[in-house]
Amino acid sequence: MTAALKGLKVLDFSTLLPGPFATLYLADLGAEVVHIESPNRPDLVRMLPPYANGQATAHSYLNRNKQSIALDLKDSQSIELIKSKISEYDIVIEQFRPEVMRRLGLDYQTLSEINPRLIYCSITGYGQTGPYKDKAGHDINYVSLSGIAGHSGRQESGPPPMGIQIADVAGGSLHAVIGILTAVIERQRSGLGQYIDISMTDCAVTLNNMAAAAVLAGGQNQYPENEHLNGGTFYDYYQTQDGRYLSIGSLEPQFMTGLATVLELPILLEKGTSFDVEDRKAVKTAIADKIKEKSFDVWRKTFSELDVCVEPVLNLDEALTSDLAQQRAWTVDVPLRKDANEVEKQLACPIKFSRSKAQYHYIGQTLGEGNW
Repeated sequence: MTAALKGLKVLDFSTLLPGPFATLYLADLGAEVVHIESPNRPDLVRMLPPYANGQATAHSYLNRNKQSIALDLKDSQSIELIKSKISEYDIVIEQFRPEVMRRLGLDYQTLSEINPRLIYCSITGYGQTGPYKDKAGHDINYVSLSGIAGHSGRQESGPPPMGIQIADVAGGSLHAVIGILTAVIERQRSGLGQYIDISMTDCAVTLNNMAAAAVLAGGQNQYPENEHLNGGTFYDYYQTQDGRYLSIGSLEPQFMTGLATVLELPILLEKGTSFDVEDRKAVKTAIADKIKEKSFDVWRKTFSELDVCVEPVLNLDEALTSDLAQQRAWTVDVPLRKDANEVEKQLACPIKFSRSKAQYHYIGQTLGEGNW
């Protein structure tokens, strides 16, 4: 088995989460990634607790399989070194604000004159054009401006602060990987690279997909707890007797029938598909009262034997040590250094191929540990 992206070479100028998570995927799938970091202002992820094996766990994960090269981009010698090597590389990814790379002399126009096959991807909060292009932002801002937060959460308490970075990862990282690999395929025909402008907010907007279609073509605005999948129906979370939660997604007729049977709730079959607001509230109240009668473990055992789209809400540590996690290999032991016996447990690459194989050479390197 070989790595799918073996032979691709990536120069990564990004920090924090969006860019490094994108290049983590590329590195896991076989690309050779060189991570350029400032010796004076290292990636802040390196300082983010907790720590294991002498460094931040987030850094060790996000930057595995990558060589760390320390270069001061304000030093003209560093710039010339990069230019002297750029013909060897297929892809550049960077995450600075617009115009920063141009001022450094490392913008797409400059580097593509040296290497016309270069694919150059910029990830920013708001893109390279428009009135927001120079504004600072974080995931919570992008999710807000994209409309996602506006129809999420509860009517009484408002939008929820999420446990993951939606716009950073689903918007920035994954769309960057899609764009980069699409450009690689196009280059096979044209022989030329191209520039990719990834706005995390632009891409987060598309995550609205079905809800946006309802607004744009159906004239149906979206509000919290007002639609099938955002709490407006019994598709929701329900608290157990001991304060844990179950997720109930039994929307299809066969699943709804199974749920109604095990909960002994005929109201679910009578009003479960009703569009009337009061009917929907009555159904949710009936389910909530029933789930509150038993403990998390009792319900978990009950529903583990049924196929009705009801699953326990697991804490992250429970999820990562579950039977499903083990059967599907969600985690992997990664050597601290290449060919070392000591390992650190990390999330595995989730993409499974029939012939290709993900690679796990070493955890994120110390600053400047790589060879270039």
